[in-house]
Amino acid sequence: MSNRNDKQQTVPGILKKLAQLLGTEIIGRRLEIPEKYGKGYCTGFVFNEHIRMIISNYELNEDLVVVNEDIDASKRMIFFKFQNSFPKKEIVITERHVTEMPSVLVATSTINTDDLILIHTNTEVVNIEIDATYLNELFDLSGKSPVLQSLLQNTQPLLFEQMIYPSLQRIVDEIVNEPIDPAFELFYRRVKAEELICRLLMELEKRDEQQLYALNALDIQALYKVKEQMLMHLETPPIINTLAALACMSPSKLKRLFKQIFGNSIFSYYQEFRIQEAARLLKEEKLSVSDAGYRMGFTNLSHFSRVFEEHLGMKPKQYSRS
Repeated sequence: MSNRNDKQQTVPGILKKLAQLLGTEIIGRRLEIPEKYGKGYCTGFVFNEHIRMIISNYELNEDLVVVNEDIDASKRMIFFKFQNSFPKKEIVITERHVTEMPSVLVATSTINTDDLILIHTNTEVVNIEIDATYLNELFDLSGKSPVLQSLLQNTQPLLFEQMIYPSLQRIVDEIVNEPIDPAFELFYRRVKAEELICRLLMELEKRDEQQLYALNALDIQALYKVKEQMLMHLETPPIINTLAALACMSPSKLKRLFKQIFGNSIFSYYQEFRIQEAARLLKEEKLSVSDAGYRMGFTNLSHFSRVFEEHLGMKPKQYSRS
């Protein structure tokens, strides 16, 4: 009997609540979505009092609202939300295919204080939640970047988005796809979750902001609207004043908060996605170098070739043949 109770305690409360709403059972910490509600699965792990993880990969026929009973206001939690890190899929934006790039959102608990969670109809994410006090005990913060110190102190609302590079993606893949003997499952996935967090903190440490600004929901929504606008029009270089008007904030505030969240200036961030899309046009749509360059708004092909090589380490023609 005690074994069963121990096992039940390793399942996040939000997962149990979802199972109850869908009228189904959790088997081996895994909830299979009943066919009448959609398809896919959700699996969760409470590793210990400091860290837990939920892997969601499902489609529901309609949104659900779930009460999050796991929230403990006395703890200063940090949230890591990995998105677009499952097998690649394309979305259509203005009749153009854009592959969503894998990224992770890192947020302090003051950003995530809602006690209601909207379960969206299409979810492919890995969520890890870890106690900031526990993290602070694992390494010495003195001399570390203001970004890392502010995140781990967790005293103001902060949000960072970090691109997931191949070395990080491999760890996500191991967490999601590696078949593990049930006897070792909790141990294995906890070690991997902590490895992933450690590597992410090492990436955030590289950011050079000296002063961080507390964020509110309206600012975050505005900045993501700006990001979406840029990605919808990769062929057109961003105009700061136009984007600032869209965000209803001054150009200086827009530039400051954009770099704080995304770790890059607006133009550098835009250029990264622009080149990724050019690479896709070369490789998947088999466009010529000149057609791909012109499609992405480059009027000077030698400039296109130079920028492409700076980002991807080879010239467009080499890339299309590789």
